[in-house]
Amino acid sequence: MDSKAEIALLRDQLDRWSAAYHRDDEPEATDAEYDRAIARLRELEAVHPELLLSTSPTQRIGDTPLSEFTSVTHRRPMLSLDNAFSGEDLQAFDERIVSRLGESVTAYCCEPKLDGVALSLLYRDGQLIQAATRGDGTTGEDVTHNARTIRNIPLTLVGTRFPSELEVRGEVVIPRSAFQQMNSRLLKSGEKVFQNPRNAASGSLRQLDPRITAKRPLSFMAYSVGYTSGEPLPDTHFDILQTLKGWGFTVSNLTSRVTDWQTAEAYAADILAQRADIEVDIDGVVIKVDSMPLQESLGAVSRAPRWAIARKFPAQEEVTQLLAVDFQVGRTGAITPVARLEPVFVGGVTVSNATLHNADEIARLGVKVRDFVVVRRAGDVIPQVVKVLTERRVGSEVDVVFPTVCPVCSSTVVRDQDEAVQRCDNTLGCSAQQKAALQHFVSRKAMDIDGVGEKLLEQLFDDGLVVDASDLFSLSVAQLSGLDRMGEKSAQNTVKAIADSRQTTLARFLYSLGIREVGEATALSLANHFGELDAIAQASTEALEEVPDVGPIVASHVYRYFRQDLTQAFLLRLIERGVSWPVIDTSVESVGPFIGQTWVVTGKLEAMSRDAAAEAIRALGGQTATSVSSKTSVVLAGPGAGSKLSKAESLGLQIINEAEFLKRLESAS
Repeated sequence: MDSKAEIALLRDQLDRWSAAYHRDDEPEATDAEYDRAIARLRELEAVHPELLLSTSPTQRIGDTPLSEFTSVTHRRPMLSLDNAFSGEDLQAFDERIVSRLGESVTAYCCEPKLDGVALSLLYRDGQLIQAATRGDGTTGEDVTHNARTIRNIPLTLVGTRFPSELEVRGEVVIPRSAFQQMNSRLLKSGEKVFQNPRNAASGSLRQLDPRITAKRPLSFMAYSVGYTSGEPLPDTHFDILQTLKGWGFTVSNLTSRVTDWQTAEAYAADILAQRADIEVDIDGVVIKVDSMPLQESLGAVSRAPRWAIARKFPAQEEVTQLLAVDFQVGRTGAITPVARLEPVFVGGVTVSNATLHNADEIARLGVKVRDFVVVRRAGDVIPQVVKVLTERRVGSEVDVVFPTVCPVCSSTVVRDQDEAVQRCDNTLGCSAQQKAALQHFVSRKAMDIDGVGEKLLEQLFDDGLVVDASDLFSLSVAQLSGLDRMGEKSAQNTVKAIADSRQTTLARFLYSLGIREVGEATALSLANHFGELDAIAQASTEALEEVPDVGPIVASHVYRYFRQDLTQAFLLRLIERGVSWPVIDTSVESVGPFIGQTWVVTGKLEAMSRDAAAEAIRALGGQTATSVSSKTSVVLAGPGAGSKLSKAESLGLQIINEAEFLKRLESAS
C-alpha cells in the first residue's frame, strides 16, 4: 500500500475509533491500538508533509501558543435561560407560552443541563473554521486552536446534506471519572489540582497554549444550532439533535421528547434520581418548545428565550464526618464556628469546611465533634451543616464548647441582647479584627488598592509596618522592597497603587471604614443624602434614620462609630495623608423616572448582575437599599429571593420580576 492510501486509511480508522469511543461510548479499539495507529500516521505525515491536512487526527495535539485571544461577534446571540425551581414554575412557563401563542404546545424537548462551558462551533462546507466561547452572549473569544484538540469535536462533518454554513452550540465538559484521573496525575506530579470539572473545563478551554488543552480530557456535547445558511434543517429541535448526531456530534442520550409540562416535570424528577450516576455534572434539565417555527414565533426577551427554561435541581447534599470545630474572628469581632470536615465532594466542589453560624445554631443542631452530618452546598453558597445523623453515634462524640474568651487575643467575649452573634470586645487590639479591617479597606469595592492582598497585609501587620489603614499611605519603596518576595519594581507598583487610591468617592470611603451593617448600598445612600463626611459624623440617630436603607440599628452603629475618639483620630490621619473625595452637591435634584423611589434588588437575575441592576436604578434617579422596610417603593425579585420577598409580600409592597424591570428600563431609555 502506498503512503497516500495508508494515510487516508489511518485517518478514516482513527476518526471512526474516536467517534465510537467519545460519541457512542462503544470503543472499537484499545488505547494501545489507537496510540500505535496515530504514531504511524504522524510518522507518515512527517515523511510526506505535502499530504498533511488541518483536519488530520494528528492535528488535535495543538499548535504553537497564542499571545492573546481575538474577539468573535456571534451572528445570533448566545442566550441565557430563565429558571424554574418547581413544578409550579414549569406550569407557569407553559401558561405563558399558551397565552402568547393562543394554542397549547404539543411537544417539548428535554435534555440534561450540563454544568460546563458553552461553546459555539462554526462549520463552512463541512469544515470546522471557528470556535468561540459564549462571552457576554454577544461577543466571545476565538478558541479555535483549543477546540481542535477536543477529540469528539468533528473537524470535518460526517455524511452529506449539511448546510453550507452551520453553527453548532454545546457545552464543553469533563466527565467525572476523567476529572478524578486527571487530578490524581496532577497531584502525583506536584501540580495544582482543579476544584471541579467545570472550572477545569473553563481553564483548559482558555489556554493560550493549545498543547496544554490537548492534555485535558475535554468533551463537547451539542445541544442546539445557531446561525445556518443553505440546506434547511428539520423543523423540530429533537430531530435537529438527532441530525447533529449523524453528522458526528455527541448528543446526550438522555434527551427526550415529551407531550406537556407535566411529563417534562416527570422527566426532570427521573433525571434528578439518576444525577449521581450520570457521568458529567448536571445542575438541572433544559425544557424547550420542540417546534422550531414556534420557537421563532415566541422569540426572546432580553437575553433569555421565551421558548426554553432551565428546571434547576435542589442543592446537593452529602454525608461526612465532623472532625473538629475551629473559631474564627471576623472584622467586626464576630466569632464564627467553622466545622472541619472529612473532605467530601458536594455541589461540584470538594468541601472540607462548613459554617456552623453561631452558638445558637450549634445548640439547635445538637452537633458534636465526630458526628456524621449532612452537608449542603447550593451553587456558590458557603457549605453548611444542615443535619446531624444521631443514629450513627457510637459514644466517642464530644460536645462543642463555645469559647468564653477571644481565641486570638483572649479578650472578653460579649453578646448583645438582640443578637445571636458573640463578639470579641477588643475592637482595636485584636489582631484578627485589625487584619480583617485592613483587608476590607483595600478590597475592590472599598478603596480598591491593586496588588495589596491578604498575604502582604498580614506581613506588613506582623512586621509592625502597618497597624491601621492610615499607615498604608506612609509606606515607602524601601520598606516594601525589604519584605519577602517583594522586589523593587513590585514595591514601586504597590506604592503607586496606594497613592492612586487616595482619590476616591465618599461612598467608597464610608464603605471602606467597615462600620457594622454599612454595606455598599447603605454607604451610597449616606453619601448622597449628606454629601460630606462631617455632616454624617455629626448627624443624630434621628437624622440618620431619614436616609433610605438606614433603620434604628444601622443608625446606632453609625452614630457610635463617629463618636469614638479613636475613630476621629484615625479619620484625621487618613485625611492628613491625602485621602480625599469630591463633595456631593445635595442641593441638585435627581432626575429620572425612578426619582423618589427606594428599590431593593434580591434573588438571582439572568440578564444582568444585581450590582448592574442597582446602578441602572440609580442612573434613573432611584435609590437602592439592601433591606426591605416600609420605606421600600419597589422590590425587584429574581428566583431564590427568599425572606426579602416574603417580607415585601407581608408589607404589601410593589414586587416586579426581571422581565418587568427590563421593560421599565427600555421605556425609560
